[in-house]
Amino acid sequence: MKSKGGPARLFNALRYTWDGLRAAAKHEEAFKQELMVVVPLSIIAWFVPVSFLEKALLFSCLQLILIVELINSAIEANTDHISMERHPLAKRAKDMGSAAVFLTIVIALAIWGTVLWQRFGA
Repeated sequence: MKSKGGPARLFNALRYTWDGLRAAAKHEEAFKQELMVVVPLSIIAWFVPVSFLEKALLFSCLQLILIVELINSAIEANTDHISMERHPLAKRAKDMGSAAVFLTIVIALAIWGTVLWQRFGA
């Protein structure tokens, strides 16, 4: 299906984005849990007394967790849509998506730890 151009395309893209976020918040437990951490920390990030660039880094790494979780959830939904049977390749795809989320969380922890340590640590 070829998309429309101009404002209609933008409107549809925003609607699809909103639908995707709502679906994740409604159906994906991991996304809900991450939202409960990411939203408050995103607000806190703007009040931490660090440079604007560091604030942007703190905020962005949190949003990256949600982005990767959305991609992981899409992989899982598509895999389940194709077949609910257990299959080694389906397991591999889902495990790799999970690993991507985990590594993104590790990156966020490292960034937050580094910025906060530099500001408030020894």
